[in-house]
Formats: sequence, C-alpha cells, structure tokens
Amino acid sequence: MTDSPISPTAGDLPEWVRGALRCPETKAELVDAEGPDGPELVSTDPAEPLAYPVRGGVPIMLPDEARAPGAAD
Repeated sequence: MTDSPISPTAGDLPEWVRGALRCPETKAELVDAEGPDGPELVSTDPAEPLAYPVRGGVPIMLPDEARAPGAAD
C-alpha cells in the first residue's frame, strides 16, 4: 500500500486500446487533456471538438457525457 493518491488517466490504458479509441460522433483521433473535473480525452476534430471524461481510468465515450472543450460543466 502506498501513501500517494491514485490518479488514473487515459494514459493508463494499454497502448493498443488507447490508439484504437476515436470520437464516437466525429471519428476523430482523441488526445489526452485535463478538464475541469479531471482527465479527459478531447477530439481533434476542428469543426466539432468534444471532450470525454475519464473516470477511474475508464474513458466514458458516451455523447451525452461529452462537453465542448473550454466550456465549464
């Protein structure tokens, strides 16, 4: 047991899984980012970027959970 807090991110996913993830709306590549509520994956689509939260190391790839990057929840 360690004294440091665990802060899971999308980077904790196996590389092959991380590389296969795409935005479910635009099919654009996703990049790691830090949002107002913690880690998230952000779509690289320039016309419709969306940010998906990462909770407990699991990306929540549901359009209803997405937000516009830069917008507060």
